[in-house]
Amino acid sequence: MKATTLLRGQHKQVRDLFKKIENTESPDMRRRLLGRVEGELSAHTKIEEEIFYPAVRSLETRKAEELVNEAYEEHHVVDLVLNELPQVDPGDERFEAKMTVLSELVDHHAKEEEKRCSRSPRRSGVPSSTTWAAAWKRGIASSRARAGRGWALSGP
Repeated sequence: MKATTLLRGQHKQVRDLFKKIENTESPDMRRRLLGRVEGELSAHTKIEEEIFYPAVRSLETRKAEELVNEAYEEHHVVDLVLNELPQVDPGDERFEAKMTVLSELVDHHAKEEEKRCSRSPRRSGVPSSTTWAAAWKRGIASSRARAGRGWALSGP
């Protein structure tokens, strides 16, 4: 499987979770789904920051540096919203508003990644599918260890 296929699959999984949260009335179910979103994003972010971004940065171009710096800032903003959500009651309107903002941030980030990855691997810095799959497994293990939860993360 190509690295870009894995990447798009991960993005689809997170988008699907956001849709489930949006369509769920139960505050308890929303909270559980948010936990899954956190787990998926944590694993994906770890992979990007350990494998993908260093590969792009190694291109040593101004554009590559700008893309990586922007991506790190997007991760930071996503983290800010994710850190606020546990303090908001899932039945509260603010929870829905924050989830909308989070979903839009993640969707924008994913679209930018997919656009970059559609270019040739040499130009985009996309790592090989073997490297990506190995990083995915490390990201899952690390994410589960940090969270101390048994979220059923999907992946290869």
